[in-house]
Amino acid sequence: MIDRGDVDMRVRLLGMELKNPVIAASGTFGFGREYAEYINLSELGGISVKGLTLEPRAGNAPPRIAEAPSGAINSVGLQNPGVRAFIRDELPFLRAVKGLAVIANVAGGGLDDYRESVGILSGSDVDAIELNISCPNVKCGGMSFGADEESVTEIVSYVRPVCSKPLIVKLTPNVADIAPIARAAQAAGADAVSLINTLLAMKIDVRTRRPVLANNTGGLSGPAVRPVAVRMVWEAARAVTVPVIGMGGVSSGEDAVEFMLAGASAVMVGTANFIEPDACAGVAAGIRDYCAAYGVRSAGELTGAVRPWP
Repeated sequence: MIDRGDVDMRVRLLGMELKNPVIAASGTFGFGREYAEYINLSELGGISVKGLTLEPRAGNAPPRIAEAPSGAINSVGLQNPGVRAFIRDELPFLRAVKGLAVIANVAGGGLDDYRESVGILSGSDVDAIELNISCPNVKCGGMSFGADEESVTEIVSYVRPVCSKPLIVKLTPNVADIAPIARAAQAAGADAVSLINTLLAMKIDVRTRRPVLANNTGGLSGPAVRPVAVRMVWEAARAVTVPVIGMGGVSSGEDAVEFMLAGASAVMVGTANFIEPDACAGVAAGIRDYCAAYGVRSAGELTGAVRPWP
């Protein structure tokens, strides 16, 4: 055991020094402004902002979020003001927060949308870009861009030449084997991978016999997905040499430590923010408590320190 104050919480990620390994996950923290009255944003290592598209999107029709056992199912549909409005109206506020890493999460309906959005954001003051490749690929009949190695290679290779920022590729868990998908992302130019995105899910109201969500299906997040997420982070970390950012049901310091032991260099906190607005700060404090209790002097020492059975 060591004193809490002796724990170095800083981690290095893609040339950035994060004050701690906790990043607010995209889609659960808005643009930071929404949570600023509940939490000191400078306590975070970073924020991955609400998913951005080239043009503004109103999102899906309601209802678009439903409670599930140990989690939530959502089909918000990427409601956002568009990349240009983000740079003009939201980014200056975030840049005023001392020491906060700002990651722009990008989605799109086609390759050209992704490429143009990434190009625009590369000329802005964001620290990194997170490419959400779990969006429907119209050319492939609605299948996710990240559902196979070929599509991952295609989209990452297409945006890489216009991306001057560190490029994080966010992987979908809705695949049979995550390792070749992660390797394809790295080979095509990803500087890091983040995972997992939500698992496809559905909830039906047995009284009306209708799906609870107007979109019929949605993405499951929260503690229910954590064991799946930890397994996939472990598999991805063993498959690639670039950093891995883990997420999926993190709500405590020990949850975050589990992801880091599996191979994550940093963690993202998502659904927990809906329950406790200061969840990110609590997770960071919990990591510090764990390190102090087990004599770990630097949070970065946790990454990949799992001891699997032979």
